[in-house]
Amino acid sequence: MNLSTFLKEQRKHNNLTQEDLAAKSGVGLRLVREIEQGKVTMRMDKVNQILALFGAELTVNFKEYKNG
Repeated sequence: MNLSTFLKEQRKHNNLTQEDLAAKSGVGLRLVREIEQGKVTMRMDKVNQILALFGAELTVNFKEYKNG
């Protein structure tokens, strides 16, 4: 499942509008809309601020880098 789908499903499951989600998580409505639309570039701290409402967190796992 991708972030856009997860966020939209959780928002609807909790009977929240995009406006409600933005207000409850302390981020702008535009950010909520962009995430649900699958915008590629976004700030992880803001994404995690929203996901925290649903007990979730976006993390990054770095693969081993081999130079050369």
